[in-house]
Amino acid sequence: MKKEKKPRDKSTFREYFELIAETAVFVFFVMTFVVQAFQIPTGSMEPTLLIGDFLLVNKFIYQTPRFSLEKAVLPQKEVKRHDIVVFKYPKDLTKDFVKRVIALEGEKVEIRDKQVLVNDLPISETYKVHNDSQVFTRNGYYHYDDSIRDNFGPVVVPAGQCFVMGDNRDNSMDSRYWSFLPMSYIKGKPWIIYFSYRADRDAYAKTSARERLKKILSFLPKARWGRMLRVIN
Repeated sequence: MKKEKKPRDKSTFREYFELIAETAVFVFFVMTFVVQAFQIPTGSMEPTLLIGDFLLVNKFIYQTPRFSLEKAVLPQKEVKRHDIVVFKYPKDLTKDFVKRVIALEGEKVEIRDKQVLVNDLPISETYKVHNDSQVFTRNGYYHYDDSIRDNFGPVVVPAGQCFVMGDNRDNSMDSRYWSFLPMSYIKGKPWIIYFSYRADRDAYAKTSARERLKKILSFLPKARWGRMLRVIN
């Protein structure tokens, strides 16, 4: 006597499919409009952000709300001085950079012997570091790119733009070198470090399959557990 086959429960398959589809749509929405994963490839923001830090970037925080409910549920803010921002690099819009906002539109910014002044007043920067005690001057024998590292401006930030710099002040490619950042290029604000490992300083340039595999295998042995889930200020 043959066993009677149980009929497939089509409703169960449909429920699973709907659950997967809804989850995929939700993840797509979150990754498109709310957060972005970002990896720190260089040391320009040390010691605040280290090479090998993996971040979640809040993409919603600077967006202009379109509905009153949106404004009440998801708090937004304006970009202000000292904010760390992720943005499209003005010289290559396919690349994302991360720096700190130093001056906003209409403000005069100047650097005198490494000290940043905004509207002729020195600003407090407890987060920055100078790893080179030497001060490059415009009257010295250094070429132009060297001299503007420590002495720059004064310049006035144009409307709709801002002036950004790295915390690792002597080793950062920022507004001193490629000019102002359009506010429309800002993608969001780093929110939390979800993973971190001790990466090589040239890790971003190692793109071969072998080098990628070595990086993956080194994640856990080189993990910086104390930095994980750290909220970025």
